[in-house]
Amino acid sequence: MITKMTKYSMILLSGDLEDFMSGIQQLGMVDITRSTAVCDEASRRMTDIITRCKSASDSLRNLMKEQPDLKPEEHPELTGEKLLSAVEENISGRTDIATELASLKEEYDRAEPWGEFSPSDIDRLKKAGLTPHFYSVSDKKYQTAWEEQFPIWILNRYAGQTYFAVLSSDKDGSYDFPYADASHFPSRPASAVLSDIENLKTRQERLLSEAAGFALRSTELSGLSDKVFSELDLHYAETSTLKEGEGTICVVEGFAPTEDDGKVKEYLDSRSVYYTADAAKGEDNPPVKLRNNWFARLFEPIGGLYELPNYDELDLTPYFAPFYMLFFGFCLGDMGYGLILVIAGIAAAIALPKYKAYGKLIAWLGVGSLIMPLLSGTFFGMKLADIIPSMPDNIKVLFFSDLKMFWFAIVFGLFQIVFARMLKAIFAFTRHRWDEALTEVGWSMIIVWAACAYAGSQTDLQLLPHIVSQILLFGGLILVLFCSKPAKFFLLRPIKGIVSLYDITGIFGDMLSYIRLFGLGTTGGILALVINSIAMSLSGIPYVGWPVTVIFLIFGHLAVMGLSCLGAFVHPVRLTFVEFYKNVGFEGGGRAYKPLKSYNNNK
Repeated sequence: MITKMTKYSMILLSGDLEDFMSGIQQLGMVDITRSTAVCDEASRRMTDIITRCKSASDSLRNLMKEQPDLKPEEHPELTGEKLLSAVEENISGRTDIATELASLKEEYDRAEPWGEFSPSDIDRLKKAGLTPHFYSVSDKKYQTAWEEQFPIWILNRYAGQTYFAVLSSDKDGSYDFPYADASHFPSRPASAVLSDIENLKTRQERLLSEAAGFALRSTELSGLSDKVFSELDLHYAETSTLKEGEGTICVVEGFAPTEDDGKVKEYLDSRSVYYTADAAKGEDNPPVKLRNNWFARLFEPIGGLYELPNYDELDLTPYFAPFYMLFFGFCLGDMGYGLILVIAGIAAAIALPKYKAYGKLIAWLGVGSLIMPLLSGTFFGMKLADIIPSMPDNIKVLFFSDLKMFWFAIVFGLFQIVFARMLKAIFAFTRHRWDEALTEVGWSMIIVWAACAYAGSQTDLQLLPHIVSQILLFGGLILVLFCSKPAKFFLLRPIKGIVSLYDITGIFGDMLSYIRLFGLGTTGGILALVINSIAMSLSGIPYVGWPVTVIFLIFGHLAVMGLSCLGAFVHPVRLTFVEFYKNVGFEGGGRAYKPLKSYNNNK
């Protein structure tokens, strides 16, 4: 259900605005209406800090994932933005070192083949009027006879290559060695480059230890982000208020749950502010806060995948939740997989308190996956009747065949369609929209009649008494013809209402959509059966047959369950948002209730 809201219109002096809004923020109950989008220097600065905090936290978290064994280093106690700046400086330093190390590694790779040398020796040769020219050839290509023809100085032999220099006099002008092309000679030896690399690695290790120390305080960065976000929220609320009287008076509008009226009015009465408090209406565009029981609340994240209802609409969460649970179980189609989900959901709820709600949701989806596959008696791809040969025949008869499961999926879908339309009719009645309500009642009567008439024709049974059948058919037609297209002249209604009968094609299409429940459930069962067959064929392998069979069964069924869970999640979502929501007449588009809260309240 949707929590009732009270609309507050508040008028106060501009000089009191900052202190007043701070009090509203501490109260943490009022959703302030933002009339304009503000983008000024202050908001940009606060947004920048929030972005920087997230980036710094992500960097530290990724570092600790990549190098979990880092030993943290103690560093001076820093708080707030100084801590953020220190973390960013650390990240920047490590990035610069990583870039420089990559460059030095390339330089080292180029210098290493030339062996050890002294750049001063090169300088002395040049001062003496000699110019060294550097070459490298493969060991096979190098000829010792060259040493008799040219003043060759062999520097190093490395990886099948010979690196050497040929000296020439400056008087000779340009020089060309006829047996090889000139090579690039490094400016310094590999040992000098290696020394720089070691120094950088020492600095890098220190920065990594410092970063590990910062990672232990990552919650402080999150706290800073939350604090600044709270300030930004307050800033937006203050700057978007309506200014009147040449800026001397501020008009603030906000919404708070009606159940909190006492606390909100107590605060407003304590301040120098004039206010009015009225029950919120749909045209006021109040925020939407859902309030459901312990079961329906678990399914709110699924409903949130679509849209929130408008303030004056029905919250459909408690109505689609049981259907979704059973649809999921129908699509999963195996009690064994449902049992695993129940166990996994309970374990997650206990072991991960932060995700307790999701664990409970998984467990309840598992319950649905225990209930629906029980109709066909499928357990890890096998039939219960085959697993338990001693099962009495009168119980075996209760299990549905594939054909019965097919028709059950359609009947289940028709039941949801009728339920949705009757829900729409009840909601319309409460809003005094009589024509709309009676039209939905009429369609529900026609659908029930058509379903029973078809089922009776296939089974040679009269499912409804003749008088009841006539009432459903003709009563439904009269309601649809006379109420679906209101007209000032009453007798024109049935003429216009004939057009509405075309909607029967949409109902037929909606009904066929539910066949996917049968299709997905059957597919999962067949895949599980294939896993069992392949696993049993592996049991005949000498010595390792049964261990291989068990391993294949475990991983095979986990893979099938994962694939089946994906389909079992997606397709009931489609049935919910397309078929159910459409037949209820859901519009959506509501905005979430986001009260102005302080940093302490957010914690």
